[in-house]
Amino acid sequence: MKAQVHTGGRGKAGGVKVCKSEHEVEAAAEGMLGRRLVTNQTGPAGKGIFRLYVEAGCKIERELYLGFVLDRKTERVVVAASAEGGMDIEEIAEQRPESLIRISVEPAVGMQAFQARELAFALGLGPEVLSEAVTTILGCYRAFRDNDATMLEINPLVLTGEGRLIALDAKMSFDDNALFRHPHIAELRDKSQEDPRETQAADRGLSYVGLDGDVGCIVNGAGLAMATMDMILLAGGAPANFLDIGGGATPERVAKAFRLVTQDQNVKAVLVNIFAGINRCDWVAQGVVKAVEMAGLDRPLVVRLAGTNVEEGRRIIDESGLPVITAATLAEAAEKSVAAAKNFKPGA
Repeated sequence: MKAQVHTGGRGKAGGVKVCKSEHEVEAAAEGMLGRRLVTNQTGPAGKGIFRLYVEAGCKIERELYLGFVLDRKTERVVVAASAEGGMDIEEIAEQRPESLIRISVEPAVGMQAFQARELAFALGLGPEVLSEAVTTILGCYRAFRDNDATMLEINPLVLTGEGRLIALDAKMSFDDNALFRHPHIAELRDKSQEDPRETQAADRGLSYVGLDGDVGCIVNGAGLAMATMDMILLAGGAPANFLDIGGGATPERVAKAFRLVTQDQNVKAVLVNIFAGINRCDWVAQGVVKAVEMAGLDRPLVVRLAGTNVEEGRRIIDESGLPVITAATLAEAAEKSVAAAKNFKPGA
């Protein structure tokens, strides 16, 4: 019985149970459903268990590992395999990286049968399962390629006592930007396994990634957003999120972003950092004022505006009467937001 959660390391965290009777199945299901599974990949919040997968057990002779991933540096698909699969594969890869077998595949040509045979031999598979191994490896590559996957992993790929190869567990990650070509995959999306903040952001057309810090960020442009997070870290703080409101942001869009960031109870200060080119500082200022008027302001707000219509934007902020902390430079904005977060006392 396996917890259907979007994370690795389930076995060691108690997310995989071996049951030998119906009673054990019922007991395991009762103990797993509804609780949160915390692994070395989830962080302390863990992932909720709302679905279980029950399958027949098998007699395992060997556990192997097989994975496919995109290598951005070489612009190729890297196939990684190990003769030592199972729950300890992460430790093996970290402590003995030389034990991993790697093959690079040119996407324009695709994975060839001789490469699959080379991989099978390197895994120590005998001639009696060679054909099945080649078919499995090539089939995995086609599934990876045809579905615009960014990762495909089988762990473990087992050799049974009957001499069969079985993909005992598998997981895939897909390129969100290619999902329009695969509606059948998009239908499988399980939002219960996603950060609700990121789901809300996607529904609002915002680029958002939740983090564990306490300084909320509202920025235009991915590059400036990353630079802002770096400056917050340099100032001794920690960003609570990545958020890019994009170009041509309207006051309504800025207000949505503001409400999204302030919904995070970990946020102790909000930093709005705008360098307006396509965007307009006055629109951003209107959005901030609108959001505060609708939701209220219960924590420090630092605003740094530069670029198109900056004077008008500053005027709107000043005339709003809001207790806004202004900054002229990114460094100053980061320092002020970190200091504000450290001094923030809820309810004060």
